Amino acid sequence: MQTPLYLKTGIRCCAFTLAGADAWGAMTDISIAESRVPLLERDEVPTEVAQLYDKLLADRGVVPNMFKALANVPALALGITEFLKPLMADGALPGWYKELIATRIASLNRCDYCISAHRYLALKRGATLGQVASYDNFEKGPFSEKEKAGFRYASLLHQSGHAANEAAFDAVSEHLNCQEIVELTAIAAAFEMFSRINSSLRIPVTPIPD
Repeated sequence: MQTPLYLKTGIRCCAFTLAGADAWGAMTDISIAESRVPLLERDEVPTEVAQLYDKLLADRGVVPNMFKALANVPALALGITEFLKPLMADGALPGWYKELIATRIASLNRCDYCISAHRYLALKRGATLGQVASYDNFEKGPFSEKEKAGFRYASLLHQSGHAANEAAFDAVSEHLNCQEIVELTAIAAAFEMFSRINSSLRIPVTPIPD
């Protein structure tokens, strides 16, 4: 059983389970199917990947299972790590908001792995409980008009790149500048990929660190 967020924070409002059903039962249960590829441990990987594991453990308190799966192709594990650094760092858009955009795309793809990981990271990086609970109901959530515009645009991109037509681009441009739109587009596109990687390989949800 996954640990409810309020047990970790001491705050019961907006309670939801980080890797399962939320307080309103909106999420599906996490699959218990085993990974389709080996999840390599530290003593099974090359030195460079072992060093990556050490950094992930220090930064996150756990080595995410996605990286243990990607470690079957060491260059890919290392390359994706380098890709994620500028993608998810504080930039034109704040890190907590990037995490919630990632969570929104994961939810649209029904990727339990990514939902669990990135709503946890959103909270850790400064999102409020109310924001973390509202990524799918963002229109009524505690977000600014700018933040809602970003959610709308990212949700459109889930349909296809062509769904971001001139009207959609003009709408998001009323709130976000060029740098922000590029970051938003890259995150939305990337988490279509990550959702597919984790779901198709049946990578089990990484336990939330204590």
